Amino acid sequence: MSMRQHAGEIGPGVLSRFTAAVYRYLVLGVFLAVAGVPTLLVWMLLAPAPGNVAWFVAALLPAAPALSAALYAHRAWEKEPDLSPARPLFRGLRMNLRDTLAWWVPVLAVATVLAVNVLFAEQVAGGALLRPVCAVLLAVLAVWAGHLLVVSSFFSFRFRDVLRVAAAEFFLSWKASLGMLLLIAVAVGVVALASEAVLLLVAWAFALMLWVLVRPVVADVTKRFTVQD
Repeated sequence: MSMRQHAGEIGPGVLSRFTAAVYRYLVLGVFLAVAGVPTLLVWMLLAPAPGNVAWFVAALLPAAPALSAALYAHRAWEKEPDLSPARPLFRGLRMNLRDTLAWWVPVLAVATVLAVNVLFAEQVAGGALLRPVCAVLLAVLAVWAGHLLVVSSFFSFRFRDVLRVAAAEFFLSWKASLGMLLLIAVAVGVVALASEAVLLLVAWAFALMLWVLVRPVVADVTKRFTVQD
């Protein structure tokens, strides 16, 4: 007796699963590219001058909500793969937008101050020491933001607990922290050697690599900081 497959289900065959995966990442690529268009436009319009640092950083505002939605969707796809990949993307964006922006806006503000200090260090006394210190702090802030992204994407903690858990995971999940730092360095390298547009085109691959990196973090946060049934 044959059973009819539901419209939203993926067939058991290798070809069906491969086709569904290609479609899924095509949708993800379009989603991230569209989300990154405002950032790209602002960066194209701004002159590469130190005085525009604040605007360059502020243009990154859509990045964290979009990546949060991508992480949320990756977990949803693993649990319930279907032929509607856009649904969990927009669900994750809607559910996590407020919590993500709650920490992302302050992070961008601090990043602006640190970036200005790095660029203008020679204009103040002790600039030779200020520049490397601020550069290291900027890298630490970026990795901490990665952990904040994970915690706010998958858990409903109070804001201060989101900060604390992300800070703890910075050290507890040090392998993921190193992986995030490497991923950030690769993204910066792509922009420096190619362009921001190229980074948008391959953003789906970076989101996939980020999900692979943070899966152990999600498991660790679940084990350490949540009540198990």
